[in-house]
Amino acid sequence: MPRAIWKGAISFGLVHIPVALTSATTSQGVDFDWLDKRSMDPVGYKRINKVTGKDIDKENIVKGVEYEKGRYVVLSEDEIKQAHPAATQTIDIFAFVDRAQIPLQNIDTPYYLSPDKRGEKVYALLRQTLVNTDKVALALVVLHTKQHLAAVMPLEDAMVLVMLRWPSEVRGLDSLELPAAVRDAKLAKGELDMAKRLVQDMSAEWAPDEYQDSFTEQIMALVEQKAKQGKIASVEKATEEGESRRSADVIDLTELLKRSLGGKPSAAKKPAASKAKPAASKAAPAKTAKPAAKKTSKTSKAS
Repeated sequence: MPRAIWKGAISFGLVHIPVALTSATTSQGVDFDWLDKRSMDPVGYKRINKVTGKDIDKENIVKGVEYEKGRYVVLSEDEIKQAHPAATQTIDIFAFVDRAQIPLQNIDTPYYLSPDKRGEKVYALLRQTLVNTDKVALALVVLHTKQHLAAVMPLEDAMVLVMLRWPSEVRGLDSLELPAAVRDAKLAKGELDMAKRLVQDMSAEWAPDEYQDSFTEQIMALVEQKAKQGKIASVEKATEEGESRRSADVIDLTELLKRSLGGKPSAAKKPAASKAKPAASKAAPAKTAKPAAKKTSKTSKAS
């Protein structure tokens, strides 16, 4: 079983369900590292001033956000830390919505949720309730100092936590600028019938074992072949310290379920972000009241 990357509790009403979070996916692509062909030493990234081309020491680097073109606002590490949301170690449910209301483009990364610290019964109760009502739970959760919008969904006998993109991160379909020839296309009945028959002829069952990444397979086969031929070099890599993780000491409060269901749970406070409407079936472009901060991305390694 994969190692839990986070432990905490699902919280709704007065109920806390102890859970552990594990990744539901794994990356199996080929990771090409940069090496110095003369010595086979690993090659890293250098901090270089893009204007002068000279190396720059770490202590001379500050973090800035581009407020206007060519003009930056510099933020200190303390200011950035203060802006980080508090890590509450809870998945705070603030609404239940129909599964079909969450647009496909808002769905990001899935994680498995498993019961922890004698939370099995309440875990099963929430899962079955979501199944019976055909609902998913919208929630807020903080992971690695970043707040996420998420959805708790039932999956067979278990539950998954699906990270959702914030509505402001999703472009509306109107940004696609589809040509009128697509919107107003006149499709003949014969064409539709033939297309339907083609789909029926090619219909099949979902068979994940048959879907393979041929590029990765060929590259790894080549690596294996060269390794057996002795074409292999030793590379000394620097070790990285693993990120420390905190776990919450949560208690299975099954009896609070009765109190929560006995009336409107006055003790359950909605987070500020829950005032926003649940994700609509069509995401609208985000409106900004001030110039948007430029997002930065890491330079990818050359393959």
